[in-house]
Amino acid sequence: MNKINIKTLAPVSVIALALSGLFYLLGGCGPSSAEPAKPNVENQPDERIPVYTTQVQTKTVDLPVHASGILTSTAEQRLSFKVGGIIRKVYVDEGDVVRAGQLLAELDKTEIDAQVNQATQALLKAERDLARVEGLYRDSSATLELLENATTARDVARETARIATFNQQYAEIRATRSGKIIRKLMNEGEITGPGTPVFVLFETNVDDWVVKVSVSDRDWARLRTGMPAQVAMDAYPGVSFRGRVTDLAPAADPANGLYQVEIKVTPQGQRFAPGLFATVQIQPGKARDYAAVPIESIIEGDGQEAYVFILEPDDESVRKQPVRVAFLDGDMAMLAETLDTSVEVITSGAPYLTEKKKVKKTASKRSVTTAE
Repeated sequence: MNKINIKTLAPVSVIALALSGLFYLLGGCGPSSAEPAKPNVENQPDERIPVYTTQVQTKTVDLPVHASGILTSTAEQRLSFKVGGIIRKVYVDEGDVVRAGQLLAELDKTEIDAQVNQATQALLKAERDLARVEGLYRDSSATLELLENATTARDVARETARIATFNQQYAEIRATRSGKIIRKLMNEGEITGPGTPVFVLFETNVDDWVVKVSVSDRDWARLRTGMPAQVAMDAYPGVSFRGRVTDLAPAADPANGLYQVEIKVTPQGQRFAPGLFATVQIQPGKARDYAAVPIESIIEGDGQEAYVFILEPDDESVRKQPVRVAFLDGDMAMLAETLDTSVEVITSGAPYLTEKKKVKKTASKRSVTTAE
């Protein structure tokens, strides 16, 4: 077994010890291993989202009211029976020209005549009863109360007979004025009810044409009688008819919640007919101011409700602002409520934002049209 010579290792040990001391001295000059290294701020990535902004503008807009409806006339009448029954005879057809007072149709009067006879007989009986009670009262055999009751019964029977006779007269339809039958809605043998239209009579030689349209409560509040209107019809493409608002409904239609507006139209030499489809544009003449923002700044749109992001004064934070869009004008959105023109809205980059994220403002991509 070989023996290790200690003398031969002595120089190596001295060298190792010297190197250990050197490393110890160098380590003492550097930072302590217990202290973390300081981060280099200049090399940290910028997590702010770059965005483009633009200032809110104000535009003054005189927004017209658009609506559509059917052409009709105040000279148009819907003729019907006063009472219900079976239509026995119809004497005219669509397109016939009639004169005032002409008989147009009549009901089967079997039931109506029976009601008249019944009421007449009841009146005769009431008159006989009253005569007997009056004789008894003169002989002091009947009280005053019996006399009064008999008198009341006679009066009631008389009015009932008048009603039956009146209904008998209106079991037929006669023309109320000279004109043309433009629609026949029922035929012989059909059962009709009181007030159910049977004919539509249009008075000839009358140019009293109107378009009836329905508008929302906001548009109704902007309109006044006498305001000018432009009317267009599919029957006359390219022709613009002059109109004027003549009537505003005082209450909304319970069926749809809209208000009816009546616009009188001038034919201007054209031939009109009831039922023509018409579109109407009414210029209220009352402008209002709208806050204008680019369309790309609108996010999360739901109908008229939407949001925009507004840049806070620190130029790094954003605030989500609910807005209501009134209408679109080209590439601009007009807001129903006003916004301070000093604020800036986010345009490009808005879909990627939340209120917790920081932003980095860059130069605006676009310039908003200056308010008129």
